[in-house]
Amino acid sequence: MGDGDPPVIDARRRQRRFGDGFVAEAVGDLQEAWMPHADALLDDDQLLAAVYDALATRHPQSRTRGRHGAPAEMVLRLLVLKHLRNWSYATLEREVRTNLVYRAFTRVGGGKVPDAKTMGRWGLAVAPEVVERLHQRLVAIARDAQVVQGRRMRVDTTVVETNIHYPTDSSLLGDGVRVLTRTMKKVTTIAGTVGATLRDRSRSVRHRLWEIGRIARSKGAQRQEKLTRAYQHLLAATSRVVGQAKRFSREIGTGVKRSRDVLQQAALEGWRQELAPSCRVSNRCCVKRARASSAGIRTSRTSYSACSSRARK
Repeated sequence: MGDGDPPVIDARRRQRRFGDGFVAEAVGDLQEAWMPHADALLDDDQLLAAVYDALATRHPQSRTRGRHGAPAEMVLRLLVLKHLRNWSYATLEREVRTNLVYRAFTRVGGGKVPDAKTMGRWGLAVAPEVVERLHQRLVAIARDAQVVQGRRMRVDTTVVETNIHYPTDSSLLGDGVRVLTRTMKKVTTIAGTVGATLRDRSRSVRHRLWEIGRIARSKGAQRQEKLTRAYQHLLAATSRVVGQAKRFSREIGTGVKRSRDVLQQAALEGWRQELAPSCRVSNRCCVKRARASSAGIRTSRTSYSACSSRARK
């Protein structure tokens, strides 16, 4: 297929199916109260464009190769219905297949309902950055309609149980380095290389963490000596990262690192406020670990639990 081939992905349905009229007539007065409002909102061209771009960029030639895919409006509405009802993809497939109201709302109409595996792949294609783009557009629509001022958006979330690593001394120091380095990379992306230059020590710190874990599991007379030496290297690297983060914070405050764009400058100020507490927490962990090492105390699993709340963000 060449460059002039018609696309296999559409933003909207181009052609009505035979059964669409029967479905629309049957459910005309059966829609739930929220559906007309959602209908008007989900018809927004920019929302559909975000989903269309996500579907069209899954593979280099997704736009023109393969079978004709589901339109972006159907994908968006099916995923919205799934999250509104908190269904699995299998439940979503079953409910839409058996409910004419859901068929009309999701634009499936009289056509075949996509299977759960296909909808799962759509969910992966609509990645977090696409969801963020959708949220930004929804806030803009709400502001234009004078529903909200749009300064803040509160999201109702559900706590989900997951596995986390135990807050050992080394892991907390590593978390502090990871958070500080990540924030400094964001600052560098906007402000460029002016002022202090970012030196990424994440790799060397990660190697130290592996080394400490390996030594902690070993046995032998020299175990404590090796562990102390490895912690000294880790503390030195962490201290350098903290010092670098302090310089970044200071240069944002003095205007060395800045942006002409108002929104980007606001982002810099926000990251500056994140750097200060993260530096304090990492410093506290360094001091406690240094004191423990000088006193010959064994690696504690709980002494830094107070540091973990900030370091893991």
